[in-house]
Amino acid sequence: RRMDPNRFVLLTETDRPVGLTREQAGLYEAVVAETMDRIAGADGMARRGLVLALLTALKQICDHPALYAKEPDPVIPGRSGKLELLDELLDTILAEDGAALVFTQYVTMGRLLERHLRGRGTGVQFLHGGTPVPEREAMVERFQRGEAPVFLLSLRAAGTGLNLTRADHVVHYDRWWNPAVEEQATDRAYRIGQTRP
Repeated sequence: RRMDPNRFVLLTETDRPVGLTREQAGLYEAVVAETMDRIAGADGMARRGLVLALLTALKQICDHPALYAKEPDPVIPGRSGKLELLDELLDTILAEDGAALVFTQYVTMGRLLERHLRGRGTGVQFLHGGTPVPEREAMVERFQRGEAPVFLLSLRAAGTGLNLTRADHVVHYDRWWNPAVEEQATDRAYRIGQTRP
């Protein structure tokens, strides 16, 4: 919890551990085993590259197997513990007439989430680095007016410069390497004009 003395709004941060589905666990174990064998035979920069590739692959598997496998037309529900928790969180937030920002570092994951949420009938829009400036501004206005209660954002495209005080919840679907970048993104909702915790 932190409180900004200039705004008098309470910010509560909660980490939610999530279990892997059976599919995710199997992929995770297979990728670790295969990559560790390759790492054992490498050295120098090649070894470092393999370690970074392993970390990225594991993050993608934990997000959703379809992200890691680059599936063109995936079945989305029932395959990711994170997605199941996101559904639960959003159901609660929306039932209380709340609004949420959902950040992901992967544009492809954002597209999967957008497709999934639209399929559930959730009002959602997705801002990423390829969003033209006029559309970006229109999306912010729609969100602030309450027309779409869930705003998906790629972390790099939306980490700075936006005022999204309609949001009373911020979800980091996947973690960035640098916590300061996440804090900057969270601050899109935690701005002057925010009156709700």
